[in-house]
Amino acid sequence: MTTKIARISQIAKERPQEVFTSIYHLINYKLLKECYDELDGNKATGLDKVTKDMYLMELDINLNKLVNKLKTKSYKPSPARKVNIPKANGKLRGLAIANFEDKIVQLAIKKLVEAIFEPKFTNNMFGFRTNKSCHDCLKYLNFCIEGRNTSFILDADIKGYFDNINHELIMKGLETHIKDTNLLRLIRRFLRAGIMENGKYTTSEYGTPQGSILSPVLANIVMYYGIISFVENIKKSSRGYIEIINYADDMILCFQYKSEAEYTYNQLKLRLKQLGLEFAEDKTRLIEFGRFAEENSKRNGRGKPETFDFLGFTHYCSKSSKGKFRVKRKTSKKKFKQKVQEFKAWIKENRTLPLAEIMTTVKKKLTGHYNYYGITDNTISITKYYYRVIMLLMRWLNRRGQRRSHRYKDYTNIIKFFDLPTPRIKVNIYVI
Repeated sequence: MTTKIARISQIAKERPQEVFTSIYHLINYKLLKECYDELDGNKATGLDKVTKDMYLMELDINLNKLVNKLKTKSYKPSPARKVNIPKANGKLRGLAIANFEDKIVQLAIKKLVEAIFEPKFTNNMFGFRTNKSCHDCLKYLNFCIEGRNTSFILDADIKGYFDNINHELIMKGLETHIKDTNLLRLIRRFLRAGIMENGKYTTSEYGTPQGSILSPVLANIVMYYGIISFVENIKKSSRGYIEIINYADDMILCFQYKSEAEYTYNQLKLRLKQLGLEFAEDKTRLIEFGRFAEENSKRNGRGKPETFDFLGFTHYCSKSSKGKFRVKRKTSKKKFKQKVQEFKAWIKENRTLPLAEIMTTVKKKLTGHYNYYGITDNTISITKYYYRVIMLLMRWLNRRGQRRSHRYKDYTNIIKFFDLPTPRIKVNIYVI
């Protein structure tokens, strides 16, 4: 971060009500060069197919031209190229891939906007924030359930959040602390740049496309001013414990009393309607969950307490070895199936590669899986994943020839030779 942007961040933190009226000029050669250096050259290209290496060939000329266009207000971002990737539920998620030069400008804007708004975001917001991860979010949720008076959980999902945010809501949020008309005009141009898919151009007054560098911080601004602050105001007049834990468009709300949970849920539905949004009713549930849930479920003849999924894990009520209440997690069925299917598709496509190359990639995939899913109490799920990977390896490598070329004993030796990582817990949920 440049010294001037760091200074903006400091001012925003020390003076929460500060309004910034002249910051557009900070998008200069130095900042744009910094953004160029930070961008990953291996990412997909936009409509113009220009890569980072291609842009480098005349970097100084390109950046100076870009600076001049920004100074004269003649810079206009190009439409993004839309690609669809499969989701765990079998549907497709659309990603917007901008041209490389547009990515440079987006990153510069992001640095400015984050410097101003990041100090204002609350500690219960975890999505797309510096030094905050999914594991941090899970740790905080665990604390809210085990360490506070949580007896009910609202598992809330906003329907098409990124696709349905009104641009005016975004601009209204930005204008609370930015009055620089040049910067606001540039952001609005990005929102209106549109999407190109299969030769068809579309634009809308709604949505901040996923895949855009700028989208996460804009979505967080709407989330903070539109929803988080709304819940914080409800908390002020509540008689019991209430907390909201947010990651991107996913939310978990913890409550002590059912009546306040139902009231907050109904108020949030009205609030979302004001914002032009709505809950995905098929994915939003209010359940009893906490230290008394198991006892109450048994007394009422409901069996085990209900569970909920969040950030790829199924959360369920359990007990420690000493008989105390514990929240435990395991990989959700949906995510487990998705990860196995992804590995199956990969090994099927790459089974003819040299064995050493295959095993190198398998090691990376297993390590990546453990790094995320290897969390306290999830040993069984990651072990199950490990053995599914081994069985898929055996099946598809044996199809490289017309006959079975390896037996299980052979694979045991191969696994030992290539030192495939065995399942292990990498994240302690109780270490902050």
